[in-house]
Amino acid sequence: MNINFKQLEAFIWVSDLESFRRAAERLNTTQPNISARISSLEQALNTKLMERDAGSVRLNAKGEQLLPEARKILRNVEQLIETAGQSKRVEGVIKLGVTEMIVNTWLRQFLKQVKDEFPNLSIELRVDLSDNLRPALFSRSLDMTFQNGPFRRRTSGSIDLGAYPFVWVASPELEIAKIKHPTCDEMKMHPILTHTRGTRLYEEIADHFINSKGKQPTIIPSSSLAPCHHMALDGLGLACLPAAMVHEDIKDGNLIHLNYSWLPTSLEFLARYDADTAPAAVGKVAKLAGEIAQNYPKTLNV
Repeated sequence: MNINFKQLEAFIWVSDLESFRRAAERLNTTQPNISARISSLEQALNTKLMERDAGSVRLNAKGEQLLPEARKILRNVEQLIETAGQSKRVEGVIKLGVTEMIVNTWLRQFLKQVKDEFPNLSIELRVDLSDNLRPALFSRSLDMTFQNGPFRRRTSGSIDLGAYPFVWVASPELEIAKIKHPTCDEMKMHPILTHTRGTRLYEEIADHFINSKGKQPTIIPSSSLAPCHHMALDGLGLACLPAAMVHEDIKDGNLIHLNYSWLPTSLEFLARYDADTAPAAVGKVAKLAGEIAQNYPKTLNV
């Protein structure tokens, strides 16, 4: 009986993704190669593991019975590598989804440290809204996400990445930057730069200003926070951004912190993954992210 690591790996990913094509993409090989590995594994075990019909694939009763054992073997191999002190030899790809806020704060430091500690491990990035990352995580299109709540569904693995409070900022060129405690009416004299419609940040800001008395605000949404940041630097409006994104600009005097009496709800971030099915390296990388995030300045007082 000849059973190898690649056969078990193919069996697990076809089972998880319910597709030979997606498993091939995940393992950076071809669909015929995946089919050949599954066929070889079935021959070696002298049993059929899955049913194929109309472009779909699903495990049969024997496949369901053997899947946990296959996972156990791969975990034991991972543990063998770690016990031997060979973590730097861990190979593979982690498909990671992150929000823009992470990109604009500590992502570069995180990627550099992953490269230092796991030089043969690759990180494949997807930057998107938290609401779009959520279904990708549960469909296994992503191995892990760094995303903000609220979280409607739990994951078996999660690492706290901290809370990120918002601050109001404006260019020092604007008159409002000279006002110690601007009022709502004074804020509404300027365009309000914020995130795209449908995000919690947009909804909270819109509710706050539109429901206030007096002049209706001009709210300018953007699909990305980066343009809000840049437009604020250029004096084109007021922006409400995570303090972690703008603390350096405030320190350098490029932006002024506005002491307005109301702020949106802070962003709560988690590293989320499936601890039961993900490779052990995913959990280690998540822990590393937690350590980096913990030490990153998130408020203006740090």
